[in-house]
Amino acid sequence: MSKIYVIHENSEWTTHLTKRLEELQLPYEEWHLDNGIVDLTEAPPEGVFYSRMSASSHTRGHRYAPELTEGVLSWLEEHDRTVFNGTRALRLELSKINQYTALRKQGITVPKTIAAIGKENILQAAEKIGTASFITKHNRAGKGLGVQLFHSIEGLKQYLDGPTFEEPVDGITLIQEYIKAPEPFITRCEFVGGKFVYAVQVDTSEGFELCPADACQIGDLFCPVGEEVEEKPKFQIVEGFNEPIIEKYEQFLKANQITVAGIEFIRNEKGEIFTYDVNTNTNYNSDAEKAAGKYGMLELAKFLGAQLKTTEAVR
Repeated sequence: MSKIYVIHENSEWTTHLTKRLEELQLPYEEWHLDNGIVDLTEAPPEGVFYSRMSASSHTRGHRYAPELTEGVLSWLEEHDRTVFNGTRALRLELSKINQYTALRKQGITVPKTIAAIGKENILQAAEKIGTASFITKHNRAGKGLGVQLFHSIEGLKQYLDGPTFEEPVDGITLIQEYIKAPEPFITRCEFVGGKFVYAVQVDTSEGFELCPADACQIGDLFCPVGEEVEEKPKFQIVEGFNEPIIEKYEQFLKANQITVAGIEFIRNEKGEIFTYDVNTNTNYNSDAEKAAGKYGMLELAKFLGAQLKTTEAVR
């Protein structure tokens, strides 16, 4: 019997989806790829395959899960299986350099960014960026890895020479202009089946840890954006969100064979939108969804179920 195969490396993030699949009585199987083999002498099983592999897998002890996943996805694609968030999506998940070049190709504005390997080159990049304030982040990130805000080259130098410097898993540090927002929040747009589902406003007044998953409580970042605000939920779904950027995002997803994603942007003081992150293993915040009556994982489970039915009809 054909199934929905969920490829991942983090059960905490995947359980919300599998519960919805069970609720809809859809057949599924998890492929937890923190280890395993790819037997190129055999054909894959029939079914629908959905990858939720994460760029931050190494922070959970799954250093080579993305590499194994790329091999598995290539194997599936070779055999013309129905794959959602396949090899192209994974390459963008694992590299913000790839994300930014792909976004710019679709006419989407991203923050000014320079990539560097080596502390001396990171300093040179910061000098070249030409902005009074800038941030560092990891190229292969997730969970906001390596995000630090600096207001001077000297501050960066102290960080690089100090004990808190985080070496990126791929060696590449990004130096990026700091976008100052008039209000302390960013917006994350969620897509399922390549189509817009909802936008969520994320309060950044207490830091820049933006993972909406209930299990994702890192608390190791800072990127202060300004003044204290009245206490409110950190994640709030925006009713009636209808910005022109959505059409561009959908075109971007289609061009890059991405089916499921969360795309984050920030506005500057002029109201201009800067897109800075594409999450192809997107998670959802249960409190925000309950308040709005919208459920990303339910929409995803319905989508996968419909695709499984279509695949079986073709067979």
